[in-house]
Amino acid sequence: MINISIILIVISLMYSIFLNFFFFSKKHISSYENRIFSILVLSNFFGLLLEIFCYITAKYYTNSLITVLVNKLFLIYLIAFAFIFGLYLLFVCFMNIEKLEDNIVLKRLRNFILLLFIICSFFIVILPVKIEIVNNYSYSYGPATNVVYIASFILGLICLVSLIIKFKNIARKRYVLIFSFFIGLSAVAIIQKLYPYLTLATSMETFIIFLMFNTIENPDVKMIEQLEIAKDQAEKANLAKSDFLSSMSHEIRTPLNAIVGLSRGLTEYEQLPKEMQEDANDILNASETLLEIVGNILDINKIESAKLEITEMPYNFKEEIENLVKVTTTRIGEKPIKFNLSLSQDIPYELLGDKVHVKEIVNNLLTNAIKYTDEGQINLTVKCINQNNICNLIISCQDTGHGIKAENIAKLFTKFERLGVEKTSTTEGTGLGLAITKKLTEMMGGKINVQSTYGEGSLFVATIPQKISIMTKPFSSDNSIEELPILTYEDKKILIVDDNALNIKVAKRVLKDFNFQIDEAFSGKECIEKVRSNNYDLILMDIMMPEMGGEETLQKLKEDSRFQIPVVALTADAIQGAKEKYMQAGFVNYIPKPFTKEQFQQVFREEFSLKKKYNPENNRFKDVKPIIIS
Repeated sequence: MINISIILIVISLMYSIFLNFFFFSKKHISSYENRIFSILVLSNFFGLLLEIFCYITAKYYTNSLITVLVNKLFLIYLIAFAFIFGLYLLFVCFMNIEKLEDNIVLKRLRNFILLLFIICSFFIVILPVKIEIVNNYSYSYGPATNVVYIASFILGLICLVSLIIKFKNIARKRYVLIFSFFIGLSAVAIIQKLYPYLTLATSMETFIIFLMFNTIENPDVKMIEQLEIAKDQAEKANLAKSDFLSSMSHEIRTPLNAIVGLSRGLTEYEQLPKEMQEDANDILNASETLLEIVGNILDINKIESAKLEITEMPYNFKEEIENLVKVTTTRIGEKPIKFNLSLSQDIPYELLGDKVHVKEIVNNLLTNAIKYTDEGQINLTVKCINQNNICNLIISCQDTGHGIKAENIAKLFTKFERLGVEKTSTTEGTGLGLAITKKLTEMMGGKINVQSTYGEGSLFVATIPQKISIMTKPFSSDNSIEELPILTYEDKKILIVDDNALNIKVAKRVLKDFNFQIDEAFSGKECIEKVRSNNYDLILMDIMMPEMGGEETLQKLKEDSRFQIPVVALTADAIQGAKEKYMQAGFVNYIPKPFTKEQFQQVFREEFSLKKKYNPENNRFKDVKPIIIS
């Protein structure tokens, strides 16, 4: 008669040999769970060998001392395997605990299992066991065998209770597999109790190990899981770092607003002594450098958190670049550098694209050239290729600066990488500018290249596609663009609301050339009181104020249906989407700190245009006189 048990054991042993070789030849993640599974794989192999020896000794040395010893060793193995698997189950139950070794409950359960194993092994050794051979099948029975059944039942009960209590800690794949193990071993125990000559326990254990290896304990899968966990942790740490930097940048912008505003005001006084004029220019340059650093930190945070969006708006590229260059080239200072700007004549009059980020790319390239050039010249050249309603801007920035070593070209667009700082330790910046430039260029569908000779200079070329809005400047006709007249604001009264007196001082200094009648309020509550007794044409509202912030103040004002004064958000909140957020909250416009005269001028043109512009969102004409709230 064919012995089905032996056939299953031999097949299981062949698989176990293959599994041991494959499993232990792989790299493993060092973990408590992995160590337990390794012991299970090894112990199952030795258990299969023991069961084969049990069959051989029973067949040829029936009831001899060697047969009894081999069978008792096999019974001890069965308890050992069950107890090791029990430890694995307990680990699965408590795996979310940060330090397993410090958990009192887990320690007590583990010590109890170890004590139970020692006691059971002792009784198996001293209690008798009988071996029976029936139709080519051999099996053991008696008091020693009953110890295995009793111990397995107690252990199973402990593990089952732990599984139920800690059910939420267990991943779905694990608890499906674990409960399958309980069902399988229970079925094997019942079958062997009814048909003791069918020894299926060891083969069943091999099958469970097979399932575990191919689902939750495969070294490759575990390695990938650990890499994913490490990646997630690294990304979270990176985002936490970026969020912290973003928060700090926001806080820095408020005092920086005063530094930039007041120093810019000082540079406009022609009667200042030459030395003070130079100091004022140095303060302004330093503060603008700090503002650039803060802006770069905010931008890299937006890019990394996928919050930066490319928005399209019509703009005059030539005009914007010429204005930008006037400001940025002041940073050349006393360096013996000749700056040349060349704009191609065929650049369309008006483009449709992300004006802010196009200007940021040009500014970063130009600023980088100024930083790393001590003498010589810097050439900013813009050409274009116009085709099918698309203008491909080709922006070249060439300098006679330090240049870049060939081996460092690949690092050039890496975050926080500043090449050659050992020779230029006084160079300011974070090393974010070029990294941001590359990201922005790619987000707009363009690309950037660099050529450099160390010690001679560098050439950066950015290609950026923009839609063509208007090809040539329109002439006076019925369809022409009506130029806004030069406006005077002597008849306009505005209210500046800010809890920081220095910020109000800076705002008044920037606004002095517009000839407004200016009033001020230092809190949301004071703002509401002044609106009730004065007639204002515009309110400039700070957002972050104690007791009542800008948004809450605006909502309080809008509780009166007659309130129609346009309110502009004036805030250090310069993150992506801030403008849209404040516009949705009811503000008509948004100016980030530190602010400039040009930003105010643009807002005033929009709000005080002589041409009525109907706004369907709030059903009012923007130049309608406000009603005094009584």
